[in-house]
Amino acid sequence: MNLGTELPSESRVGQGTKDDAGVPQGDIFDVLSNARRRCALHYIKQNGDRWVELRELVDYVAAWENDTSIEDLESSDRKCVYTALRQSHLPRMEEAGIIEYDTMRGDLKLTPEARQVELYLERVPRNDITWGGYYFGLSAVSLGLVSVTWSGIFPFSELSGLTLSVLLAGLFVLSAAVHTYQSKKNRLGSDRYELES
Repeated sequence: MNLGTELPSESRVGQGTKDDAGVPQGDIFDVLSNARRRCALHYIKQNGDRWVELRELVDYVAAWENDTSIEDLESSDRKCVYTALRQSHLPRMEEAGIIEYDTMRGDLKLTPEARQVELYLERVPRNDITWGGYYFGLSAVSLGLVSVTWSGIFPFSELSGLTLSVLLAGLFVLSAAVHTYQSKKNRLGSDRYELES
């Protein structure tokens, strides 16, 4: 399920609204607001229903943070990440209902509710527009084309209704295909997702 596309079904004071999966949206946004939690969640989602060992999660997050391989990690890097994950980040993610965390065994996995939530981040570069703005602009251009064709302004007056319809439908289909690709790329747990700090 896509965050932001469903109307909220119930609220929890101070924690935002719940989506159909039962995870409060405010909690999801809180989890995603921290780079270390995004990295941990990305790794956990990539492992699906499998229990992830805390040790392997620490190695993955520490390697990502230090931009190195797991083999080249220093023990101090691992210790810093281990402490932060165990004392702060994992309990917060468990409290939010996103992960199940067995503190005795040091294992964790996504909750059934969190598996139903598509966690993604739409990244918009500084001088770029959002997809909503893009579709609004495309719709305005389409209306403009229809208007000048209907008004009989040359060379648009030479376009048949069918040709114009196919052209406009093609623009929207192409845009939707690119948008779908970008959304999959920006989804946590996707092989194409690029973690940023």
